[in-house]
Amino acid sequence: MATQKKIDQVKELTTKLEKAKALVITDYTGLTHKQLEELRRALKKTQAELTISKNTLLKRALTDVKKSISDTHLQGATATLFAYADEVAPLKALIKFFKDATHGTVRAGLLGATQLNATEIERLSTLPAREQLLAQLVGQLQGPLYGLHNALSWNIRKLVWTLGAVKSKKSN
Repeated sequence: MATQKKIDQVKELTTKLEKAKALVITDYTGLTHKQLEELRRALKKTQAELTISKNTLLKRALTDVKKSISDTHLQGATATLFAYADEVAPLKALIKFFKDATHGTVRAGLLGATQLNATEIERLSTLPAREQLLAQLVGQLQGPLYGLHNALSWNIRKLVWTLGAVKSKKSN
């Protein structure tokens, strides 16, 4: 029989799942409470949240929002990362923290409705920051425009240089 506390936890997990853009299931075995609090503070800066809940409650919340993760990933000590704003920045912070602490592993995740395995999540964490990707895109979009501008203004520049040469020749 479900207790009110468990029902409330499932509702809370359901609202977090609906709000999150990305979800990562991790194994936090070996991390101390102090390290977990440090990780939570680091993730809060990236608008993400790390929660620890029972696997059965997380499974129920996942079915409530019609998302699924393999049962093999929901065994043992499980912490869930919810990324609310940027999908990649919290992944970078999480994987960097796990490497520095030499404890904790990524099991699986969801990016929208797409399931990801641990290697795909680690590959995602190596992407540049969102702002850097946008800057690269803007730079690539501006390149052809500058080339077109130079090509179209070349004849006018040539005319100005020619007139300047004629003027300097007549003044001599």
